[in-house]
Formats: sequence, C-alpha cells, structure tokens
Amino acid sequence: MTSRKRWLAGLLAGLAVALTGCGGGSAADEVRFGYIGDYNGASLLAVAEDQKLWDKHGLSADISVFNNGPLQIQALGSGDLDFGYIGPGAMWLPASGQAKVVAMNTLGNADRVIAQPGTNSMADLRGKTIGVPQGTSGEMILDLALREAGMTEKDVKVVPMEASTIVSAFSAKRIDAAGFWYPAIDIIKQQVPGLVELARNSDFAGQLEFPTAFVAGNEVVDGQQDKARRVLAVLRDAMRYRSANAERTVELTAGLLKKDPAQVRADAANVQVLGVEELDRMTADGTVERWLSTMDSYFTGTGQLKQSTGPANYYTGELFTSAGKP
Repeated sequence: MTSRKRWLAGLLAGLAVALTGCGGGSAADEVRFGYIGDYNGASLLAVAEDQKLWDKHGLSADISVFNNGPLQIQALGSGDLDFGYIGPGAMWLPASGQAKVVAMNTLGNADRVIAQPGTNSMADLRGKTIGVPQGTSGEMILDLALREAGMTEKDVKVVPMEASTIVSAFSAKRIDAAGFWYPAIDIIKQQVPGLVELARNSDFAGQLEFPTAFVAGNEVVDGQQDKARRVLAVLRDAMRYRSANAERTVELTAGLLKKDPAQVRADAANVQVLGVEELDRMTADGTVERWLSTMDSYFTGTGQLKQSTGPANYYTGELFTSAGKP
C-alpha cells in the first residue's frame, strides 16, 4: 500500500469512528430504565421499542421491571438506574430530594380500598386487618379513606405486605381488607367475586390528584443533561403516539408485559392519559406545580415527608418542555 493509500485509509477510519460517536451508538448512550409492569408504567416503553424511538434519538435502552416506585428511587440513588417510573404514593421521595421528576405521565384512578364480602363501610373495618404495600398509592388511598371516615391507622391493624402477598392473603381471607390497585384487583376478583370496593381515587377529586411520573437520578439530571433531554424526547414522541393510537398502545403494552390485551385494556380504563401539548401547557401555567405542592402538604401531614425541597426544585419542567424543541 502506498503512503497516499495508507493516509486515505486512516482518514476513512477516523471518520467512521467520529460518525459512530455522533450517531449515539456508543455504550455511553445506554439508558438503564426501570418500570412497573402495568399500563401506566410500561405503555410508553412499549411504544418506544416498537417505534424505534431509542434509535431515533441516539440511545439504547436496558429496561428492568420493579414491583414499586420506592425500589426504583433506591436504584437511582445507588447508580443502578438512570431513569424510572413512580406512582403517586412514592412522590414524597423526589420531594425529599432523592430524585428528580423529569416528566409527568398520567393521572391514576386505579387505587381502591377493597374489603371482604359483607363489609358495608370503612367503619366496619375497625379492629380489622388491612394489608397495604408501604410507600405506594395503596397506602395513600387507605389513609385518605380512613380520614374521610374519621378514623386513623390506630383504629385498624395495618400490615405491610408485598403486592403479590396481598393477592394471596386476601384470596385466602387472611386479611379483611387492603389498600390496593387494578389490575391486580381483577386477579383477586376471580377468587373472591363478591369483594367490596369501599374507596377509590375519584372519591377525592378536587382534594388531591394522583399523578404518575418518570424520575431520574439527581446526578443524571445535573451531569448528563444532553442524555436526559434525549430520553425525554423519546418519552414525548411515545406520548404523542399513545394519544393517537390508544388501542395499538394497549396491544404493544400487552406484548411487553406478556399479558392478555383485555387485561391491559381494563387497566388502561382506570387511567387519564396526558398528552404532550397538555403537559406543556400545564407545566407553563403552574398546574403541575400545584398538583405537587398539594401532594407535598399531604405527605408532610402523614409524616412521610419532613420538608419538601419544593416542586420548582424537583420537577424539571423546563427540561421536559425544551426536549420538544429542535
């Protein structure tokens, strides 16, 4: 090979390396993303995979399923995850400074206080055993329902349980009630068809919203803003698709979760999907911050949150909206 040919070969190799780096195909652009195995937690990830949105924005995603939001917040703090998903019951964790809320997702109406057949009211649960997954929206709906009935946890026997344990314990009648959610309640109904629903999210409309959200590690937001913005661009694109293609999104989510589409469709019926333009508007006019401020007050009242850092400090609304700009 002549010196000129060697020079051209070296130049082409250098260009190939440079183009690979610019294209986002490097290991540095991998995103470790956590989710919960339901419509709220998985639908945008299912769309992103099907529509090749990670590739579009120069990223690759390694997604992992979790049982709840608090575990994902722990993983973000330890550096084992970059991004994750939480329900309203875990919102006090970013409020305490342990993570950032990078995007709102949906408003949930899937939480219930359920009780064994024959129970007529919350008052009937005095002295009874109630299972609840701690730090989740199940605990939140139970607390709200007790307050509404003029009761506290001291009037009942609250037993912390994993979600899977609640299913088996309620079905076997080892607990009298539970603070829980759909679609898992549908599984219980197959074993206890006469179960009673004593409270639901919509009972507290006007007092409190129940937003689900995507979160990121503090270091990711502070030190990797370009990567964070590209992840948010993926979520924004997926939100647009979900809003325009509701049934197809159900099918894609069912495929990711390996569930019957009918089950996922029933789950989605308990969800108010929020569109990109709607979220941009509600971020700009302060609606989202008002939701979060109300939740801060709620969690301060329960003792879970000692002091909030303030929604303006833990909700990165400007980062979310800027991800939609060229």
